[in-house]
This record gives sequence, structure tokens and C-alpha cells, in this order.
Amino acid sequence: MLKTAVIGLGEISYIHILAIQANPNVELSAVCDIDETLKDSVPGVKFYNDYQIMIEKEAVDCVHICLPHDLHYPVTKYCMEQRIHVFQEKPLGLNMEEGLALVKLEEENKNIRLCVCLQNRFNESFEKLQLIIESGEYGKVIGVKGLVSWNRPSSYYEVKPWRGKMACAGGGVMINQALHTLDLMQLIGGEMASIKGEVAQLLDYEIEVEDTATAHITFENGAQGLFFATIANAENDSVELQVLLEKGKFTIKDSILFSVNEEGKVKRLAEDAKMPGSKFYYGASHAKLIDIFYESILSDTQDYIHAREAVQSIKMIEAIRKSSETKQAIFMEG
Repeated sequence: MLKTAVIGLGEISYIHILAIQANPNVELSAVCDIDETLKDSVPGVKFYNDYQIMIEKEAVDCVHICLPHDLHYPVTKYCMEQRIHVFQEKPLGLNMEEGLALVKLEEENKNIRLCVCLQNRFNESFEKLQLIIESGEYGKVIGVKGLVSWNRPSSYYEVKPWRGKMACAGGGVMINQALHTLDLMQLIGGEMASIKGEVAQLLDYEIEVEDTATAHITFENGAQGLFFATIANAENDSVELQVLLEKGKFTIKDSILFSVNEEGKVKRLAEDAKMPGSKFYYGASHAKLIDIFYESILSDTQDYIHAREAVQSIKMIEAIRKSSETKQAIFMEG
């Protein structure tokens, strides 16, 4: 039985807690948050307001880090140095510097796992899409399109001001709402040759981070990518991921994978599982990835999402921002 703890009790943490409590091989030993009003939020579980004291007193094997972005790197680093496995909410870090530091830390501590929560890789729709692409039946990838059109009122930033500060969040819509979409796009497209993009603030919010971003991506294999993300929409619309192959087009929208043939006939191919009561964009794949993470520890495998994989979306975000500043395409390095 593995003993685990959750650091940070924001709204996403309860998705983690449900998955932990449903896993027969894991015991939730403690939770931690600086907000004392959350002391009784997880009945029957010890509460701490200092994660270092918690780790000192509780002999945990793993921790789940569900903290503001600027705390991901220092808390993950501390836990791994204490020889504790880490399941970390996205993003990997605020920027490439922190991301690469965690990649190095994981490589230097091969028996300590650092899994990053890019759970949309395990959505049924995306898993089916990957199988279709890998089969080669429809030829090679020609284009990838990712669209995120959501809504965040100004109160979203007023309630948690760190979200609007570059030093705390590392960015806006790209790193907070659209990082999963960028991750899936690079998984499909492969190695990237260049990115040209723009970031903007369309809304009159008093924030430092972008609320809208767009980019054109050229992949090494010649495929083209189009990315657009905003929180200036009137509602939280479904994320759309579309892949154009030589002999077919496939679209994930409303959590369903569709194909369209030459006659325009639409066929439903797969649909994501849904978690009752959760926000639709969380999906139900957190639990799948969390179970994979714990199985990797128990079975001593490397089957989880490593830091070196998670750093790719951070690289894309930095390239888009740099391109917006310089008004030039950014050529990617290995």
C-alpha cells in the first residue's frame, strides 16, 4: 500500500483526491494548504498548513502537487530531494528554465518518478485518433488545428490574483487553459521546425498575462499547425482538435472523435468518458493517468508522462511569446 499526500487544496485537487481514494493500492495520508478554513475539507485525513512539516511527520511515498504555477518547481524539487515520488499538476514549470531544471532532476534521480498531469492524452477520443494516425491507413499528417474558445470573467483573476501575474502564473490562456491542446498538437505533429505567433489582451482586465493567442506551426515533417486560444468568448465552448491526413480528416469536438469522408458523411468513432459533477473540460482521464502513475511505482516501469515530455508545451508557449515580441518566426531547437 502506497501512502500519498496532496499539497494544495484548490478546486482541481478534489479530482485528484477522488482518484486516490478510488485506487485500492493507495492510502491518502494527509493534505496540505495554507488556508486553515480548508482544515475539515477532506474528512478523516490529517491536515497541515506547511508541506515541509507534513513530509517530515508523514512517511509518504508520493505527493500530488496542486499548487499555483510558481510553486510547482520549488515544491517538486524539494519533494524529489526527499526521495518522494511526485504527481504534478500542469504546467511543469513557469518557463523553460524551470522545466529543463526538472527534466535534469528527474534524469539524475531515476528511481524517483515525476509524472506531469497531461491527462488529455488518455481521453478515449485522442487515444483512438492516435491509433488511426499510427495505422497509416489514411496516409501522413498534413495539418493539425487546435482551438480553445473559453470564457473567464474578471472575477476569475480577482478571486485568485496570482492567475493574472506573469511571475506567478507564467502566462495566461496558453499556460492555463490551452496547454493541453498544445501538448496534443505536438504529439500529433512531431518535431517542430518553427512557430510564428501573436499574443494579445482583448479584454479590459487589469492583468499582466495574455487572454488570447494564435500561432502557425511548421513541423519537421512538413505538416502545418494552426493554434488559437482565447478566454474572450461568451461561453466555454468545446475544445476542437482537427487532424488532416492525406486521405481523411478527423475532428475531436464535444469530447467526440468524428471522421468526415469525401462525400461529407460524418461518422462518430469514439467518445470520452465523463466524470459526474465535474467541469466538462476536466474530463475523466485524471484517474486513468493517476492509476498509471501508481502502477509504474508498484511495477517499477517507466510508463507515465515524464518531465522531458511535458517540457515540449512550455517550449511552444515561450516560442509564441517570443515571436509575438519580435514579429518573427522562431526556429525551434531539438
